[in-house]
Amino acid sequence: MKAIVYEKYGTPDVLHLAEVDKPRPKKDEILIKIYATTITAGDVRMRSFDVPLWQWFPARVYLGIRKPKRQILGMELAGKIEEVGEEVGLYKKGDQVFASTTSHNFGAYAEYKCLPEEGMVAPKPKNISYNEAAAVPVGGATALRFIKKENIQKGQKWVIYGASGSVGSYAVQLAQYFGAEVTGICSTSNLGWVKNLGAEKVIDYTQGDFTKNLKNCDVIFDTVGRISSSQVKKALSTNGIFLSVLKSAGNEKKEDLLYLKNLIEREKIRPVIDREYTMEEIPEAHKYVEKGHKKGNVVITIANEM
Repeated sequence: MKAIVYEKYGTPDVLHLAEVDKPRPKKDEILIKIYATTITAGDVRMRSFDVPLWQWFPARVYLGIRKPKRQILGMELAGKIEEVGEEVGLYKKGDQVFASTTSHNFGAYAEYKCLPEEGMVAPKPKNISYNEAAAVPVGGATALRFIKKENIQKGQKWVIYGASGSVGSYAVQLAQYFGAEVTGICSTSNLGWVKNLGAEKVIDYTQGDFTKNLKNCDVIFDTVGRISSSQVKKALSTNGIFLSVLKSAGNEKKEDLLYLKNLIEREKIRPVIDREYTMEEIPEAHKYVEKGHKKGNVVITIANEM
């Protein structure tokens, strides 16, 4: 099968097309023909090995000391089941699914991927395309985990920093769905766009200290890992909380995908796509995402819908 691989850390040019062995499903696995995947900020960090100093050693051990252990990136996908293992009972050949691969060695920059049927995989929402569905499992589930963990309440004042990104665009929609008063923090060009996602108020972080326009906030959620708790302390209420995407909100759960599927099919939230590329254009897509200005998600079409 075709896949985009990398044998060393570096610029997007280390990514290249190659022929690799097609995986075979184990008895509890499904083989997915991938129709679409995405380029996440996590993919970019792993390819370039651009990680904070405090994460350097554990990241090297996990990803590979001298070179990548896992040579195919790609954290999320949408596709159709081509084969099932003999003990699989939840799915059958032809089922449409979407999934996260972060707990299973990544690997979505390829034509096929095997995943456990009990893993982070669920039936694809019926009312969206493969390209749209591929943009849900990482950003959507991450936002949902943080929001659910804090037991969001109607009327709370939530601030979403990085509101135009993948996690941020879902966080704005989810917080609004749960009844919070949402303020989105983003750059100038994205102000109107974030407001259309459901933010009641938007603030341009390029115009100085954004916290001067905030007061008595219940939660400030940094969805891109670029601010600190000390920066926003004065903007929080007495019992206010600062959340950062850099700090885990718990493990992935299939229930989160199913929850997001339900919301999408009820048209309560929607995936947001900035740009679409072909499989061969993945290096170019990495260059775009690396600039840090994407809106929502950057999607890769691996195969055309049938």
